[in-house]
Amino acid sequence: MEYSIDVKGLNKSFGTKHVVRDLSLQVPRGQIFGFLGPNGSGKTTSIRMICGLLTADSGSGTCLGYDVMTRSADIKREVGYMTQRFSLWEDLTIRENLDFVARMYGMEGRRDAVAQAIAKLGLEGRQHQLAGALSGGWKQRLALAACLLHKPKLLLLDEPTAGVDPKARRDFWLELRALADGGITVLVSTHYMDEASRCDQLAYIAYGKLLAVGTAAELISSTKEKDLEAVFISLMKGVEDNFQ
Repeated sequence: MEYSIDVKGLNKSFGTKHVVRDLSLQVPRGQIFGFLGPNGSGKTTSIRMICGLLTADSGSGTCLGYDVMTRSADIKREVGYMTQRFSLWEDLTIRENLDFVARMYGMEGRRDAVAQAIAKLGLEGRQHQLAGALSGGWKQRLALAACLLHKPKLLLLDEPTAGVDPKARRDFWLELRALADGGITVLVSTHYMDEASRCDQLAYIAYGKLLAVGTAAELISSTKEKDLEAVFISLMKGVEDNFQ
């Protein structure tokens, strides 16, 4: 099996706080892989180490075939990263934002690429609107369009639907499924159990430690719980005393 992400024993500390503990993870190509855990569990730090924005203190592995410890520049060229907060320019229009991102990547034929991105995500009617005036759902579409401009092989999405209305969340996940079906790998962190159930596989992290990996059905079966929410409550009970 071909893995877009294959890392072993990644650790990261900030001062005396051990944020990620011996993270080992394999994400097959073309899957939607859900990354779950409470706030402060190490999800964002893990994602940033995988995509080359942070260097792990120890560990090894590859992302898209590149060494995560030494080839961060190569990884970043082939990854689309969508942060928790909207991180584009609110005083630029949708089209201007995408054109600026395309310039940063040094893309050839950027005007055609921007036009295609706008059409693909249904932004034509709003392309001249300032990003700061968009609703949460439209900002989300713009951020995804910017992530996809350079045709990445891997999308890393850090709680992309936080604060977005249910219809926009549903539409967003339909787009993610289409991307995965087209061969793009998606690693997405989320707090929503309905979104977790849409993932091909799930990983649950708490206190920087990976507690469980598997499909939703596998996790429910192995813990003998009734649903995913009960699974994660059960997992948390097993580790809270050790890290208080």
